[in-house]
Amino acid sequence: MRMRKLGLLLILFCITSISIAQSSADILGVWLTHDKGAKIEFYKSGDKYYGKLIWGNRVYEADGKTLRKDINNPDASLRSRALLNTIFFKDFIYEDGEYTGGTIYDSDSGKTYSGIIAVKDKKLHLTGYIGFTWLGKTVVWTRP
Repeated sequence: MRMRKLGLLLILFCITSISIAQSSADILGVWLTHDKGAKIEFYKSGDKYYGKLIWGNRVYEADGKTLRKDINNPDASLRSRALLNTIFFKDFIYEDGEYTGGTIYDSDSGKTYSGIIAVKDKKLHLTGYIGFTWLGKTVVWTRP
């Protein structure tokens, strides 16, 4: 009887562990930024993950028709590209429950940061940093 209870507990533990384990696919799809001002679609290409801007409340100029351009980009040849559909998250690799090794582009400043992304409790925790992660900033995104 005692072995049977132990077996049942082990089965329950395994089922629970499987249901809460994070998958590399957790990041895929559309996420709403922390300020609800943009939607980023994450997708996989090869063994890396990318994110592009698919909607935003600041993707059009004041006329509401002209797409805003990437005017702060340090690469002059990219300053005329539209922000809509621009890839802001590049080259992330899934390892040990996190997406690491990638970069995050900030079009407002024209700067590129290192990044770490994790999905916890169905929310995306995004940390951008230069040099050391403890000097970075973390924001939390949700699904739309």
